[in-house]
Amino acid sequence: MLLSAGLSAALLAGCAVDPKPAPPTTVAVPADWRTHIGPVSPVEQAWWQSFNDPALNALVRQALDNNTDLRTAASRIAEYEARLRVAQAAHAPSFNASAGPVRSRARGSTGRIAETTLFQIGAQASYEVDISGRLDKLEAAAIADLQGQRYATDAAALSVASNVASGYLNLRGLDAQLAVAKATLASRTESLNRAKHLYDTGYNSRLEWLQSESEYRAAAGAVPQLERTIAQQENALSLLVGANPGPIARGQGLDGLTPPPLVSALPSELLRRRPDIAQAEQRIVSTDATYAAARDQLLPSVQLSTSLTLQGLTLGKLIDAPTVLWSLGGSVLAPVFQGDRLRAQADVTAALRDQTVIAYDQVVLTAFAEVENALSGIDLLREQITEAQARRDAAREALRIAQNRYRNGYASYLDQLDAQRSSYTAEQTLVQLQAALLTVHVDLYRALGGGWQSSGS
Repeated sequence: MLLSAGLSAALLAGCAVDPKPAPPTTVAVPADWRTHIGPVSPVEQAWWQSFNDPALNALVRQALDNNTDLRTAASRIAEYEARLRVAQAAHAPSFNASAGPVRSRARGSTGRIAETTLFQIGAQASYEVDISGRLDKLEAAAIADLQGQRYATDAAALSVASNVASGYLNLRGLDAQLAVAKATLASRTESLNRAKHLYDTGYNSRLEWLQSESEYRAAAGAVPQLERTIAQQENALSLLVGANPGPIARGQGLDGLTPPPLVSALPSELLRRRPDIAQAEQRIVSTDATYAAARDQLLPSVQLSTSLTLQGLTLGKLIDAPTVLWSLGGSVLAPVFQGDRLRAQADVTAALRDQTVIAYDQVVLTAFAEVENALSGIDLLREQITEAQARRDAAREALRIAQNRYRNGYASYLDQLDAQRSSYTAEQTLVQLQAALLTVHVDLYRALGGGWQSSGS
């Protein structure tokens, strides 16, 4: 007994591999964000409802129910649940049964050929004693993989909700641009008619009439271009919500959409909120457990096995008076020489573990950058909108004055033309910035994890 224990200890010592430590993380979590944008509030789970648009709420709900990426993610969860059951089943003994006749022909000791039929029923069972904990580690890796897949599903849901919200806000921005283009077209239609009338009556030159027609054609061409872009945006949104391409129901206009309240979250809280960071953490847990299990493959394993067989020369004898054969045994299997294959496999899993640690650092740094970009975007877009509103008001007043001066004969048509162009550009720029400000709020919620209540937690 002592000799057996000493031999086992020697085998364990000779096969053990010193674990390779994981690389240290290089992420330094800042105490606060570099951009401060005023009063904030807690992160809301259904943050898209803060825009106060029932049509947007319905689109996001439809997308979360029908999006094909989310349906695929749900199927992956079922897959990883089955993988976990496979890993858990390795702890249980295996049992096999067999039954049937066996026909054989053999030469006996006297040299005669004998044919026999043997009926038998057998059962075999085997069990691996997990003395090194390898099976436990593989189960831990499977649990981490499942948790990671749940976090991945949450990350996909957050991405889908954000993409739908951004797409809808872009659509409302395009609608507003189309309204400006149509209003400009109506104004230039009026200018064209007036220029034609003045040309016909001899008060204008043909040059001014042609310039007016050129501006009218430019405005008329902008309308179908925007309508085409709107149709493409509607089709993209339809795809996101799992529907056939088609029109999208509208709710609030661009001016009626209110940005959600700014959210508060320290950088350290971000590490617990974002599902993609949680998924990266679970990858580290999984690869670390897989690496430990790979090292355990170099250690001896203990196998217990037993079998029971009932035999009879006829089916009746098999039932009434069978011959009973049985075996019971155990074995210790230790790797002796496999061309360094097992050590190389352990090195492979160690390298994969190190890669997940490095990938985790990248995910966290990317998350910090996305939050900072969104915060600075909100701050700077507010300033741009203030300037754009002032420019729009000035351009409107300049156009009014230019039109009055032109009608009263105190200015040329070129003055009015320049004022029209400036006013149109100012109106479109303001609309684009207003839509961008709403969209960057979506980016902020996406970057902060959207207040998502993870199913993996």
